[in-house]
Amino acid sequence: MDRPIRVLVAKPGLDGHDRGAKVVARALRDAGMEVIYTGLRQTPDQIVNAAIQEDVDCVAISILSGAHNTLLPKVVKLLAEQDASDILVVGGGVIPDEDIPFLKENGIAEIFTPGTPTSVTIEFIKANVNR
Repeated sequence: MDRPIRVLVAKPGLDGHDRGAKVVARALRDAGMEVIYTGLRQTPDQIVNAAIQEDVDCVAISILSGAHNTLLPKVVKLLAEQDASDILVVGGGVIPDEDIPFLKENGIAEIFTPGTPTSVTIEFIKANVNR
């Protein structure tokens, strides 16, 4: 019997708002996934360490601070350095459309902007988790 998909929901940087991350975390949990929420103001190192320790299948990063072009690729880079490139990385939050191609080129599998139904995020994770 397969275990549920494990998702780490993370809030990197100095952003102090986590309502959206909690909405997504609850939706993922309600969809049958195991969710680990790291809390506010996590560094990329902390996120990667938690992802590896918790043996997650996916890291879902919520960011509103504008530092997405720095912090999200850093998480992908650190996962690769830890031989954990098989972990799916997705992002969400206030991310301008013009920044999305750069993020995808740097290993972020998908970006979910405000207004994206949680069902879309859930289905993307289910379809793309590397098991």
